Amino acid sequence: MIVVGAGIAGVACAGELVRAGVPVQIRERGRVAGGRMASRRFDGRPADLGAAYLTADDPDFVEVVRRWQATGLVREWTDTFVAYGPDGRREVPGPVRWAAPRGLRSLVEELARELPVTVDRFVSGVGPGPVVDGGPAAAVALCTPGPQAALLLDPALTGVTGAAARQRWSPVLAAVLRFPGRRWADFRGAFVNGHPVLALVCDDGDRRGDAAPVLVAHTTPEFAAGHLAQPGAAGPAIEEAVRDLLGLPDPAELTHVHRWTYARPVEPAPDGTFYLDDDLVGLAGDAFGKPRVQSAWCSGRDLGRELARRLTAGR
Repeated sequence: MIVVGAGIAGVACAGELVRAGVPVQIRERGRVAGGRMASRRFDGRPADLGAAYLTADDPDFVEVVRRWQATGLVREWTDTFVAYGPDGRREVPGPVRWAAPRGLRSLVEELARELPVTVDRFVSGVGPGPVVDGGPAAAVALCTPGPQAALLLDPALTGVTGAAARQRWSPVLAAVLRFPGRRWADFRGAFVNGHPVLALVCDDGDRRGDAAPVLVAHTTPEFAAGHLAQPGAAGPAIEEAVRDLLGLPDPAELTHVHRWTYARPVEPAPDGTFYLDDDLVGLAGDAFGKPRVQSAWCSGRDLGRELARRLTAGR
């Protein structure tokens, strides 16, 4: 059994299979597990470049979050953001957002700790049988954005190929901005509405709990689409937009821009919480729900349980 992708959907899927006694391999093309729950260190300090936080209301996922909390991997961050828009600045209450002091990637790494993950392992093709890169597999779970999964699938797998092709995704640029000091008004995270560049700004020092003068900004899909070829060149425009929004007098000491070509599903896939065809080739991820960490985890869990049920039937 092969799971493609070591993001949170992939490790949740593999975890269910392992608990059911199904042999599984996770193949991840990147250097580390985490997927879009990505963190990168700058001068030894992590900053979240992908998902900004997580929320939890699914009972099973709440239990996972509570375990993370008990071991210090997550902390309650805030239930209130601010929103900037044409009508000015206002507070927006919402659910509790959870943050990870060591970066959200650490949560995926914890879930994957006892799973057979192979990183730097590129999968080039999935065909009927199923076969993966020419070798037989009992089943295949593609836990990646649909457009990436579609590149791997043999067109003969018409059902899963169609399901992957139906997914629509939008891009985002995420910029880490380190300033000389904390010169912004008190806020934790800000939704930015109607802006040509910015969609979200998070106080990473507050999110991390170390008060570092670091902000992380996410751009609009429209702005990102114009800078996918050279994301680093968008850094000055993003910095200028953040400084203008927050009234910051000093330029950033560091600006790092990360490109997410497939950052967010545009609308939920119409296939339930996952897709699985008769060849036992399936799809999972947050495209099967709201674009949330929880949605990806639940999708992987549900696909893993269904695959485990089918693969262990008749034992």
